[in-house]
Formats: sequence, structure tokens, C-alpha cells
Amino acid sequence: MSENVTYYNHEECKHDTRHGGPYDRGSADYYYWRECSPHYYKGGTYLTDKVDKEKMTPKEISAYRAGFEDETDRKDYR
Repeated sequence: MSENVTYYNHEECKHDTRHGGPYDRGSADYYYWRECSPHYYKGGTYLTDKVDKEKMTPKEISAYRAGFEDETDRKDYR
């Protein structure tokens, strides 16, 4: 993959952790074994408009990735 990626030190950043926000969505995607695919919702998850990566700012993408990378738990489907 030839995507240009900027890596951030997530520990130095504070992210909005509201339900539906980029950090929350990254965390949820990791927990539910979904691919890392930056997105968020303008309000509550599934209740408001979805914002895809193409329309996200670098800061929002960083927050999503931080949520994905910070999550340590995984859903056990057994």
C-alpha cells in the first residue's frame, strides 16, 4: 500500500471520546474485530450522519487511529 501516513504520538494528544466520535469509533472497530477504517458520526453512532475518511481532518483521523491502537480488549464471540 502506498498511502502517505503521518504517525502521531497519541499519548501526547487529548482526544474527544464522545460516543460516535473518531476515537470512540476506532476503539469500537478494534473491539469488534473490524478493519481499521477511519470514520465517525456527527452525533450518536448510527443515529446521525456518518463522516468517512475522505471528509475527515488529519486530527480526526489521528483520533480514530488512537482509539484503534489504544483499545486492548476484543469481543469474544464464543
